[in-house]
Amino acid sequence: MSKSFFIDTTRCTACRGCQLACKEWFELPANKTKQLGTHQNPPDLNAYNYKLVRFSEHMIGDRVEWYFFPDQCRHCVYPPCQGAADTVLEGVVIQDEATGAVIFTEKSTQISKDDFEYIRESCPYDIPRRDEKTGRMAKCVMCIDRVQAGMLPACVKVCPTGTMNFGDREDMLALAQKRLEKVQKTHPNAMLANPDDVNVIYLLADAPERYHTHSVAQASPRSRKQLFASVRNRLATAGDGVERS
Repeated sequence: MSKSFFIDTTRCTACRGCQLACKEWFELPANKTKQLGTHQNPPDLNAYNYKLVRFSEHMIGDRVEWYFFPDQCRHCVYPPCQGAADTVLEGVVIQDEATGAVIFTEKSTQISKDDFEYIRESCPYDIPRRDEKTGRMAKCVMCIDRVQAGMLPACVKVCPTGTMNFGDREDMLALAQKRLEKVQKTHPNAMLANPDDVNVIYLLADAPERYHTHSVAQASPRSRKQLFASVRNRLATAGDGVERS
């Protein structure tokens, strides 16, 4: 049975323990960054930060409201990045059958920057990042090594508030629905973000745009019609012998 995260943003305190645990487990190097006047740091996801607790501040009426959003790859049930990548070079993006984890492989170093951008544009959550030094594509891999060893993902293991949850997909969907019903008693606009399409299910207590532009799926920079036309063109010319950089 595939696995899923359930991320309850109503319980997130932005301690960033999940962000740091992810970085520590994968032994990712430090980023050169700077303070931009927000709790959020670094400013965005990058090749050395697979997880980022986003921070948004809004004035609602006469009150300042804070919204925290632990951003990461959604491990889509049917990952569009895999479909796009297969038209560039098969095997760049794979999906583990047992867990549903979507993984960028070392083959990603073989594709050009333009092809990376093509793959990135297919993602409705703006997740893929690229190491400019090595060309490696990078993102959350569901801690596949830990999960295969019967361990929780590092971000879930370290979470002190119950924000991060992980388990069999059906169990996480049931937990998410139960929690949603409770939250809706005080926050009638609460919702689950694209639960049928992803294996990282977020509970949002308010309008999605107050959390993050991509807290719910967004259209590709190109329209779906343009994207599918591009995929068809690539498939039609896949055997034309064109060499990629």
